[in-house]
Amino acid sequence: MSSSPSRKGPYVINTALATHLLQQQFPHWSHLPLTPLPPSGSDHVIFRLGRDMAVRLPRGDWAAGQAVKEHRWHPLLAPHLPLAVPTPLALGEPDPAVYPWHWSVARWLEGRTASPDPAEQSPGTPEQLADFLLALHDLAPAASHLPGPHPDLADSPLHLRDADTRSAIAATAHVFDGKAMTALWEAALEAPARADTAPTWFHGDFHTGNLLTDDGGRLTAVIDFGNLGMGDPAVDMMVAYTLLTPESRAAFRTALAPDDATWLRGMGWAMATGLNAYTAYAATNPRVATQTHRQVTAALAEFALVQ
Repeated sequence: MSSSPSRKGPYVINTALATHLLQQQFPHWSHLPLTPLPPSGSDHVIFRLGRDMAVRLPRGDWAAGQAVKEHRWHPLLAPHLPLAVPTPLALGEPDPAVYPWHWSVARWLEGRTASPDPAEQSPGTPEQLADFLLALHDLAPAASHLPGPHPDLADSPLHLRDADTRSAIAATAHVFDGKAMTALWEAALEAPARADTAPTWFHGDFHTGNLLTDDGGRLTAVIDFGNLGMGDPAVDMMVAYTLLTPESRAAFRTALAPDDATWLRGMGWAMATGLNAYTAYAATNPRVATQTHRQVTAALAEFALVQ
């Protein structure tokens, strides 16, 4: 591999590669046990390092900038948030000989992935979700010591997903109600813009798989800030459709108190991201098929209620 490797993916990542990178760059940790974790997402391969750390290596160029972003912004955001977020410990450099992207070592966060089963959730889950988002979304205007807009915090407005979403609607019309999906999508695109045009912090991938809970179902941590940005916070409403029931969704909306247009744009985000994952992975991954089918169906049901 040349000193300027092409940015591709997916990349073959295994324990031997992770061990090599640790030995070369952080030898003081290389004696610790390194345990690969079961695949849980499309962006990273994750290893537990010893008892207290995690190693995350991007699978491809679509995730290549996330390690740098998280190391830059987590220390600024974490003190203001009511749930734990991964504490960056070290930023790994690309190795031209074996691996072309930045990677990271972070503090291990105990917990299990949040479950959409109401029996496995704390009764206070909707309020916890709302408290976290209110804290995050308020940081942009309220914490003047935080940096302003930055190239790696670029917004990605909903309308930029129009072509891909309409294509996904056509491709899944045999699974979901194509007419209802089109109506929701067009309503979300036509929803009035925010009255407050100041950019707002958003997580950008705020869904069930990026939330950790304790054994009692109480939320303890939020992970994977690779899509962190500043712009329209409606993107973070997707959690209402990946995690919550109609009843707890109503409680979440009451606690968060978004305006009607933001809530509607959030439905659009939930449907668009759900369809994107469904069309990309559902045929080969039953877990993703179940999760994203639930997400799209829940967004359509919520839209029917507000009509």
